Amino acid sequence: MKTTLTFEAKQEGFGFTIQLPYGTLHISSDEQYGYRPYQLLVSSVAACSGSTLRKILNKQRIPLEDMRIVTEVVKNDEGAQEIEKIHMHFELIGPDLKPEKIEKALALTRKYCSMVQSVNKNIQVTESYTILSQPSTSA
Repeated sequence: MKTTLTFEAKQEGFGFTIQLPYGTLHISSDEQYGYRPYQLLVSSVAACSGSTLRKILNKQRIPLEDMRIVTEVVKNDEGAQEIEKIHMHFELIGPDLKPEKIEKALALTRKYCSMVQSVNKNIQVTESYTILSQPSTSA
């Protein structure tokens, strides 16, 4: 299936604005005027990975109460300063989360996240995780 997204990027001041159904997106190479393009790319990879992981855990009936994703980006210092590496650290909160189940779910997340699959030939994408919750106790 091919999907086409059509939008108009309008030059405005020191950047561009794009009207999307959710609202106006301001993009600029200067953070004072909008999101920087690399911030949008990294945020998209992290958010896609997070939502994919949550869906996988839900399908496996593994309860996840909350998740935080801390990203680390390595950019080339020369030339176009392209992104070379994105590392995502998932902080997971839920009762009785098992490391082996999380590792399998993260492997599936890598496979099914469209943003990771879109960039992984040019950008090294890695993940790690920490389980922050304690096992549930029966009363």
